[in-house]
Amino acid sequence: MELIRNRTGKTPGRRRIASFAALAATVALIATGCAGGGDDGGGGSGAEGEQTITFIPKQLNNPYTDVVLGGGEEGAEAAGFASSQVVGPLDASASSQVSFINAETQAGTNVIVIAANDPDAVCSALEEARTGGAKIVAFDSDTNPDCRDVFISQVVAKDVALIQVELIAEQIGGSGEIAILSATANATNQNEWIKYMEEELASNPEYADIELVAKVYGDDDDTKSFQEAQGLMQAYPNLKGIISPTTVGIAATARYLSTSEYKGKVALTGLGLPNEMRPFVKDGTVTEFALWDPAQLGYVAAFAGKALADGDITGEVGDTFEAGELGEREIGDGGIVIVGPPTVFNADNIDDYDF
Repeated sequence: MELIRNRTGKTPGRRRIASFAALAATVALIATGCAGGGDDGGGGSGAEGEQTITFIPKQLNNPYTDVVLGGGEEGAEAAGFASSQVVGPLDASASSQVSFINAETQAGTNVIVIAANDPDAVCSALEEARTGGAKIVAFDSDTNPDCRDVFISQVVAKDVALIQVELIAEQIGGSGEIAILSATANATNQNEWIKYMEEELASNPEYADIELVAKVYGDDDDTKSFQEAQGLMQAYPNLKGIISPTTVGIAATARYLSTSEYKGKVALTGLGLPNEMRPFVKDGTVTEFALWDPAQLGYVAAFAGKALADGDITGEVGDTFEAGELGEREIGDGGIVIVGPPTVFNADNIDDYDF
């Protein structure tokens, strides 16, 4: 697969990211399970021009999530929603999102956009929301497909996995022990990527000399991810590389490696934010890593929600909708909409990106 190392063009959502970070910080005050609404205490009547949308991320105060939701905020405004808001947990546990879904159902919110911490734990609450008339858009991390109308995926899952395997293989010279430092053990997106990584390592003769010796979970918590990275080096002294397919995990691991004896000896790649990873690329801790444009994920999710609420699409394969500045999108197999290909960041291009 050809790695995409450059991209140009303006990204929807970027001009709002700074202000959205402040918004995300204040959501903790809302995050008691009570969703705001209009004067009637609800989420809007559902009439066109009065529709409401609520984003429920895996957790609040996550830098990657802030960028995704910044794009979602801009998309909601551009799509014509009367109001949008963000509610959600401060931790990424399996059941932590249920109370927020229930509150949105009671408020009569027209569209719920959710990144599931667990594909099944949220299903019962989402089914109640759908029975009440809400449209459900999953994004970033899918629910059980039976529990939502569409899923907005960053990229083709297998492509994400293969890029990370290719990058680590290049960086360790095609042989040696590697480990994976993931987010939560139940995260749908992480587990799908890891499955494809394991299949590729086992089946591709180019990787016959690479051994995956461990999978650990930092729960998208900076401190725990840092400790897990440290633990990997203690448990596997011959480790040559780490893949961390989570922005929290790769940044925490880079911070650990950058001040350790393993800097320059143990390769690190995965999925990271350019602004967080820039110092570690500049100081030689990290050579290359990958990601898509997170703001586009939230932006497309908002437009998909509007098309569902307006009745323009139902979530069937072949349905199409306009996603503002990003153009027409088509729903593929499994009710999945693909946003765009991943980009590889390195010292040559990282200063070209600001998110």
